[in-house]
Amino acid sequence: MVNTVLDHQTQIELCESGSEYPPRNVEDGEVDDDGKSKRTGTVWTACAHIITTSIGAGVLSLAWAMSQLGWVAGICTMLFCTLAALYAATLLADCYRFPDPVTGKRNYSYMEAVKAYLGGTILYKLCGWMVYLNLATIGVGFTITTAKSMVAIQKSHCHRKNGGDAPCMFSNIPHVVAFGIVEILLSQLPNFHKISWLSKLAAITSFGYAFIGIGLSLSKIITAGHGGKPTVAGVDLSSSEKIWRMFVAAGDIAFACSYALVLFDIQDTLKSSPPENKVMKKAVSIGGLVMIIVFLMCGSLGYAAFGDKTPENLLAGFGDDMAFWLVDMANVFIVLHIVGAYQVLCQPVFRIVELLARRRWKRSKFINRETPIRIGKMSFNINMFRLLWRTAYGVVVTIVAIALPFFSDMLALLGAIGYWPLIIYIPLEMHIEQKKIGKLTIRWFGLRLLSFLCLLLSLAAASGAIHGLYKSLNTYKLFQYKE
Repeated sequence: MVNTVLDHQTQIELCESGSEYPPRNVEDGEVDDDGKSKRTGTVWTACAHIITTSIGAGVLSLAWAMSQLGWVAGICTMLFCTLAALYAATLLADCYRFPDPVTGKRNYSYMEAVKAYLGGTILYKLCGWMVYLNLATIGVGFTITTAKSMVAIQKSHCHRKNGGDAPCMFSNIPHVVAFGIVEILLSQLPNFHKISWLSKLAAITSFGYAFIGIGLSLSKIITAGHGGKPTVAGVDLSSSEKIWRMFVAAGDIAFACSYALVLFDIQDTLKSSPPENKVMKKAVSIGGLVMIIVFLMCGSLGYAAFGDKTPENLLAGFGDDMAFWLVDMANVFIVLHIVGAYQVLCQPVFRIVELLARRRWKRSKFINRETPIRIGKMSFNINMFRLLWRTAYGVVVTIVAIALPFFSDMLALLGAIGYWPLIIYIPLEMHIEQKKIGKLTIRWFGLRLLSFLCLLLSLAAASGAIHGLYKSLNTYKLFQYKE
């Protein structure tokens, strides 16, 4: 039976969030120990969310990253980044509750966990800004990526109809607008609990396009049709350009591992029994292992297939092959995957804004009232603040995606800046504080060394992203968005 006695702070939070206190029907199992709706998530729904966020369209750039780094540096960098992120993610699972990882008070977001374990105001606020800025900007990057995939399908159809030499140029703007409308509609789903089906679909489609890329690469290797020779050192370029590209490649790999930003939101969907931290660690381990295998296969086989001529998007290298229908299918899978991934990464942004609004205007009916609507046999609630705010968010994301076609460089910079503090440093610091690890012990030195190495990687990736952003700004034209 769930304990009905809640501490004073929890009572305050329930009132601020619009939940009822004392909670009804706790004994009947309709709500959890914090008064919120009964959580129903399992290890498999958590795995779906993790795979959706970690295996994204970015995996198709890993072969290009491998070509810049070469076999040895490429594989080592990929293993280091993925294993470091996986280790830090398992530590985060124990920080969902404070101070005890099984019976302590819940931390509903990354920010709350930082405040609970590390205290202070500056770090707490800085962490919040970085987390939600990264999540918000990823939405813009997803919108641009989706438009490019849709244009790729159009161009494929055009070339088949008019010949390979036909000047097939299409505007991305209609696709950006269409994607924005779809996401605005889906964003009205109130929380993470309502999008598990979308994450499962996104996870399936992410495997679809990743394995299409892997299969086509393997076919190209078997038929000895690679475009260049893969080497230990990677692409042969001038020293300065080589270094910049290696930095960018390291950033691409590191950014592909930045799924820890939504782990607390995922863990908050899990059932209380067995303990959330144990279930989450299992889900992170399964999702992380799958991520490592897919990353290595995409990167290694793609590089082996194309060598020093590896394209930035692996699928772009198969445009002239007879398997054009597979490439088109992969691009459709990318679109379907990003539709779900967008929601998984934007729901935390929606939730924090709505929580802060409820705390600021506790008695506002516009912000707090849920109006029941029934259409036939379907029933749902409409909240006017949620409707207008999430719609406005989707409109802004769409406009930015149209206006800034070079936004991927900015996204790479934000990802590089956020990798070390958010994915590595803060989880390790919270673990040290939670376990009371003494200074100058072997474990303390090991954690500090891991953090320092990831800091160097993050600085290198940031410098490479700044170099790419500078080059893009020199050719920038507002709202010029054709391919």
